Amino acid sequence: MRNLDNPLVLLLAGGVGSRLNLLVQTRAKPAVPFAGFYRIIDFSLSNVMNAGFPHVGVLTQYKPLSLMRHLGTGDAWDLSGRIRGVKILPPRTGAKDSDWYKGTADAVRQNIDFIQAHPSREIVILSGDHIYRMDLEDMLRHHRRKEADVTIGMMVVPKSEIHQFGAGITNDEGRIIEWEEKPKVPRTNLASMGIYVFDTEYLLKILTENREESDFGMHLLPKAIERDNVFAYPFHGYWRDVGTIQAYWEANMDVIRPDSDISPQAWGIRPNPYAESLAADRCSARFKSGSSVHNSMISAGCVIEGEVVNSVLSPGVRVGKNVLVKDSVILHDCVLEEGARVDLAILDKRVRVGKGAVVGTGKDKKIANKEHPKHLYTGISLLGKEVVIPAGAVIGRNCIISPYRKPEDFSSLNIASGETI
Repeated sequence: MRNLDNPLVLLLAGGVGSRLNLLVQTRAKPAVPFAGFYRIIDFSLSNVMNAGFPHVGVLTQYKPLSLMRHLGTGDAWDLSGRIRGVKILPPRTGAKDSDWYKGTADAVRQNIDFIQAHPSREIVILSGDHIYRMDLEDMLRHHRRKEADVTIGMMVVPKSEIHQFGAGITNDEGRIIEWEEKPKVPRTNLASMGIYVFDTEYLLKILTENREESDFGMHLLPKAIERDNVFAYPFHGYWRDVGTIQAYWEANMDVIRPDSDISPQAWGIRPNPYAESLAADRCSARFKSGSSVHNSMISAGCVIEGEVVNSVLSPGVRVGKNVLVKDSVILHDCVLEEGARVDLAILDKRVRVGKGAVVGTGKDKKIANKEHPKHLYTGISLLGKEVVIPAGAVIGRNCIISPYRKPEDFSSLNIASGETI
């Protein structure tokens, strides 16, 4: 018999995440590697594990295969067994595109049968693309103490950033009395984290009563706030939505800052050690004579002969002689050949940078990428999976090199800032 005191968790992991550009061409956003040997979804799953909640439904949609392989049986997060489990919940696709999830509320609505098959007092709804540590048990206690219909995780953000979020105005008791979705002229600095606790009966009621409404923040929450008990749960700590290249790079840099507020190990964040290419399958990192590493994260299986400064290296990266890696995120099994230089770049898996090549050069970091000016505009260059940069090539700032490009795809060895190949 299921313990009704344990909530059912629904983890939303189906978004396209297009602002992550090449990083989501072959994988779902929650499956993007992060901080060496984690994936983004590990943070939400570990928060669930640390709270002791036994059942999770993962709502997938866009390119789910790498995510499904990563989740496996759920063993890595103690989510397998007779009374525990993680269940993949894809859209109930039919012959039309309209059968796919249209929004957060629609995704949950399409899985009412899963909710009914796992009776609970409350439903906890999380996103799979946030980097944070939250005490979900405390949030559940807060929800019950307030006798709320809905509780929304909220935190203070700079008003200049509030346009990216749902924003709530609360009274002295913490009840949300007004709601603005992505306001252009904000009246509050209290932002929604996209983390909710719903009373189960209440959630089922509003989903069935408002069948045409597809999104919580845009549609259902404003209605609930007008007539029902919706409370804010105040969160104080590190939280970041890593839905853009800039935010993804900054969050990786936050991990290695000397005064960092983010520590996956201290937070109890657990990767899947059984997944492909992770540290469990690797030997220890090797630092050869003449190598130099400053303020960086070096994962298992890396071999360092050159210099690494302020960078995050995933398992299996090889840094050759006289190579300089600076302010960069290098994913699994990349090879940087002798004399190469990588400065302010993100390299997806198995990229090879040829001898003496330069990735990231030029003083003007404000020349945005011509094809994707809203994705790359601060100097970061982005190289896709299994790219091979020819020896001696020079690549500027805010450049994009598409996955699987080989030396014969380069019409010139000089790629100006803002260009795409």
